[in-house]
Amino acid sequence: MITIVLLGKLADLGGASTLTLAAPLDWEGLKAALPPAMAEALDDPRNRVALNGALLADKAELRANASDEIALLPPVSGG
Repeated sequence: MITIVLLGKLADLGGASTLTLAAPLDWEGLKAALPPAMAEALDDPRNRVALNGALLADKAELRANASDEIALLPPVSGG
């Protein structure tokens, strides 16, 4: 299983701060396993993806296996 950590607005769209999905997963497989609104939001280039704590330069490079953790990071807003 793969743990998906959702932060900010993505957690709101996913209805939880973490999800668990079956391994293995690539980028397209991840989007297909998520609710449609969240999958659509992930296409925003400002959203980042980390695999086991390391940010990926290109989301399409995602290759996650059992026991991995994927973090979905929306842009940070402040004020």
